Amino acid sequence: MTIRNVLFLFSDQHNQKVAGCYGDTVVQTPNIDQLACDGVRFDNAYCPSPICVPSRMASLTARWPHRQECWTNDEMLRSDLPTWLHAAGAAGCAPVLIGRLHAIGPDQMHGYADRQGGDHSPNWQGAQRQSMGVLNETNDPTPASLQKTGPGYSAYQQKDVDITKAAVDWLTHQAPALNADGKPFCLTVGLMLPHPPYVVDDAAYDLYAGKVPPPELGPDAADHGFHRWWRDNRGATDLTPEQADRARTAYWGLVHRMDEMIGEVLKALEAAGLMDNTLIIYASDHGDHLGERGLWWKHTFYEESVKVPLIMRLPGVLPAGESRDQVVNLVDLSQTMLEAMGADQLPHADGRSFWSLAQDATASWHNETFSEYCTDAVPAWTGGRAVQQRMIRSDQWKLIIYNDEAPQLFDLNADPSERHNLADDPEHRPTLDRLMARLTQDWDPAAIAKRMLERRVEKNIVLEWTRQTNPTSTHIWKFSPDINRLRDEPSDS
Repeated sequence: MTIRNVLFLFSDQHNQKVAGCYGDTVVQTPNIDQLACDGVRFDNAYCPSPICVPSRMASLTARWPHRQECWTNDEMLRSDLPTWLHAAGAAGCAPVLIGRLHAIGPDQMHGYADRQGGDHSPNWQGAQRQSMGVLNETNDPTPASLQKTGPGYSAYQQKDVDITKAAVDWLTHQAPALNADGKPFCLTVGLMLPHPPYVVDDAAYDLYAGKVPPPELGPDAADHGFHRWWRDNRGATDLTPEQADRARTAYWGLVHRMDEMIGEVLKALEAAGLMDNTLIIYASDHGDHLGERGLWWKHTFYEESVKVPLIMRLPGVLPAGESRDQVVNLVDLSQTMLEAMGADQLPHADGRSFWSLAQDATASWHNETFSEYCTDAVPAWTGGRAVQQRMIRSDQWKLIIYNDEAPQLFDLNADPSERHNLADDPEHRPTLDRLMARLTQDWDPAAIAKRMLERRVEKNIVLEWTRQTNPTSTHIWKFSPDINRLRDEPSDS
């Protein structure tokens, strides 16, 4: 039997547009571009939630966040929920993780049989985080994130350097031995970049200085109330063009460095003689606004935030140099990888395998997906505002509902920049009603808000337990705060 391995390259907060194969003419991403040239690029891939933990946990289980009650970045995924790694291991694959998982709680494996590298943050909410030194608070949606930017160095970049070295070593020494014993591997390389801080090493920053264009879209007079509030609450309204340029230039540099690291991993795979019997996937957990619409970070259902890059390569099985316009999601990707490796699908899942679609652009596929964003008012970055929001993408239509604001309806064929809200247009009322019925068929924002308050009472006990007992965190990548630096002092002008 032919051994089919899986190499899943999973980055953090990569805006789909910032890659050569997705149309960016400034950034240098030759390794990602080559994957697209040799494989299939998905142009309408979405994340289950536009923040890290719920997106990643939903991707593991192929279930929407509300179906596993994992909505926020301080939520624990149940250990008894099978993930696609459990299914891969059950099928005889060796599921290995090197790098980022971003799981909260005692289970730091969730189906991986081996893990190296670890996360930079603790397993427990309320536990003492490692100091980022001069870059403290720049990884979250805070004013500091937009003020302390540009050339320098962050622990996140160094973490990926170390993770890349570990992945290269594993592919060089352990992967061939597994295949020689007749056992396929399923390796995830979890990268931090290009997640903020918007800080990159001097050489990468200088490479893009003066070359990155400004945002194409500014705030709109008819912009949605939630987004006006979010910009103001998070301190993004007074950003100068110079500050925006510095942050964007650093981000382009971070994508550049990430692509170089991906190249090192792929080179090791090729040197091991495993390039052509390994399904290679590149994706990210969500995007980043990067100043478009005056917004930064993620947290919305605009395309910059909720759409992700997704590329798959397997010579002789997947065509080369093709793209797919169909609408897919990371919850579908987990089921797809399982089918590709010959493993059973996850039961009771929301995700659907698009393996046939990856092989054949004419394969049958239902063009519909969802994403959700729910928080309570406790985390500091929420601004004290609890929200329950959900999106449906159905063919060219996108409908977004808010628990306390008017909905948004966009025709992405006619309005790819999402500037014209059609929700109040009588001509589009039938479309609004149809999508609203589908969006709320199994999703009740009031019930979710109630359940999140119930969960908060439970989580508060664990939070206080953490503060009182100081439990040990496992699989931690440790660093000195001194590794973080800025070449230039931040300026308010």
